[in-house]
Amino acid sequence: MTYSLRLATVADIPHFVMHRTQMFRDMEIPAEFDAMAAATTAWLATAIPDGTYRGWVAMTPDGSVVAGGGLIVIPWPPGPFSMDPRCGFVFNVYTDPAHRKRGLGRRLMDEMHEWCRSEGIERVVLNASTFGQPMYAAMGYVVANETMMRIRLL
Repeated sequence: MTYSLRLATVADIPHFVMHRTQMFRDMEIPAEFDAMAAATTAWLATAIPDGTYRGWVAMTPDGSVVAGGGLIVIPWPPGPFSMDPRCGFVFNVYTDPAHRKRGLGRRLMDEMHEWCRSEGIERVVLNASTFGQPMYAAMGYVVANETMMRIRLL
């Protein structure tokens, strides 16, 4: 089957929301999925049109969206690995199970990398699931040495 890629629009929000929900379900991460879906929908409704979130989708010849992913560009201070004050942060790379192992995740990542290069963005980071780690490693991603910690304040 031949797949095509295109930039995402607000019409693709339901696909991204479903992919994000299914991604966390596949990783067996507990969440308030209905609340997360509503909040993600509201966020993307602003983030896609204003360019905060730049997403791409993969489609079958009949136009069905079967994979997607995207990124945000965040301010990031220059440091030991890059002087670029920006960082591409990849989110939501997901392929429907029936369309896996056909290179769609890699094609989406290549598209994001090319866009970042065209914008002069030197570094890209992501959080990889155990499912995605082999693909990202094959593309040259390495586990970062930085120790990230988090706290939920509310």
